[in-house]
Amino acid sequence: MDKSKTLRTLAMVFFLSGIWDVIAALVYSFMIGTVFIEPTVHRFYAIFIASFLYCFAYLQILSAFNIRRYLLCIGCVIIGRIFYVILLFYYIFGVEGFPNTFWWTGVVDLIWSILYIVITLKSDEIHLKDLFLPHRGDS
Repeated sequence: MDKSKTLRTLAMVFFLSGIWDVIAALVYSFMIGTVFIEPTVHRFYAIFIASFLYCFAYLQILSAFNIRRYLLCIGCVIIGRIFYVILLFYYIFGVEGFPNTFWWTGVVDLIWSILYIVITLKSDEIHLKDLFLPHRGDS
């Protein structure tokens, strides 16, 4: 991929995944515990989780406008998404009676993470370590 095209693609994917988190935050804010009642969740916890999703969305959307500077944010989001996927599927497959209502959200979050990594691996300009380790430019 072309150098600037790679960064633009990564920025666009990061921006769109931020929009995904806005939608998830809206669902948690208004539907979890009211429309979706399995698993049972107290409204406080649904809104509490939504507040984190709004923060993640803000981070992703605004970082996308200067993606080179905020590559480390992508690594943080990858770790958070992978942790969510592991936790979700552990409960779906490992805890008897746990509902599988939101299995598809785990799949979507896994796809976002894979996209970040694949785009980075195809780039000649950025490396996978840039997503997880801070880079200090020459002063």
